[in-house]
Amino acid sequence: MWDYTEKVREHFFNPRNVGAIPDANAVAEVGSLACGDALKIYLKLDDQERIVDAKFETFGCGSAIASSSALTEMIKGMTLDEAGKVSNQEIAAFLGGLPEEKMHCSVMGREALEKAIAIYRGHNYHDDAEDEGRIVCKCFGVTDEKIKRVVRENDLKTVEQVTNYTKAGGGCTACHAEIEDLIAEVWEDKKRETSRVEKKAQRKRLTNLQKISLITEVLENEIRPELQKDGGDIELIDVDGSNVIVALRGHCVGCPGSEYTLKLGVQEKLRELVADDLVVMQEDDQEITAF
Repeated sequence: MWDYTEKVREHFFNPRNVGAIPDANAVAEVGSLACGDALKIYLKLDDQERIVDAKFETFGCGSAIASSSALTEMIKGMTLDEAGKVSNQEIAAFLGGLPEEKMHCSVMGREALEKAIAIYRGHNYHDDAEDEGRIVCKCFGVTDEKIKRVVRENDLKTVEQVTNYTKAGGGCTACHAEIEDLIAEVWEDKKRETSRVEKKAQRKRLTNLQKISLITEVLENEIRPELQKDGGDIELIDVDGSNVIVALRGHCVGCPGSEYTLKLGVQEKLRELVADDLVVMQEDDQEITAF
């Protein structure tokens, strides 16, 4: 027997906002009866895109009913922008928590809301955007993109957790090895992103001498070799605060593409590897506008 909170039981036995809204501004449906859970959500909006009413129809377990009831209660009175930020974790928290094995119900609610907002705004939204990916779990029709997204959003680390949040792997178990690979891929990406953020934070603490040294290093090792392949070159003239003053040499002088080179080549590379506020200027003090 699942360990449900009192609030889950309350929203299951006495669900709020059940039914349809005939003149709804946005309607979306996710899930399928074949997979055991389906949810249809209706939104009624005012002229300021504020949700004045929200209702649902669902087929599923007690957690699915409670999650849908909670979601519609949470978003009434919100603008679409505010509602779009509601996470599945917040839905579960509103209910005082859900059993891990039932977290997929909160995920379904968030997906229904996301889809309704996208449809209302005329975005090109396919049935479950994740369905554009490759089917990994054939038992429940769950794609690799959906698995990676849910792993990222909920910091999942095991196949069991993925099953709890998406149902993937809950049938024949043939996809477990591939789910493990997808989890590893997401965490490797997170590790790289964390490293980039840390390096960016370190760059913000550079002294002026360190900044000049790093600019020189990037010009010498990353930029000059590429320009020299086509007979061009670049020379660092000065660094004045965030302004990097350079002079183009060789075939770059008078080249119609020189401004493009400075905007998308030199400036963007220096912003990526040194500091994101750098502005590249030519020797004649002609500022190169950020691209």
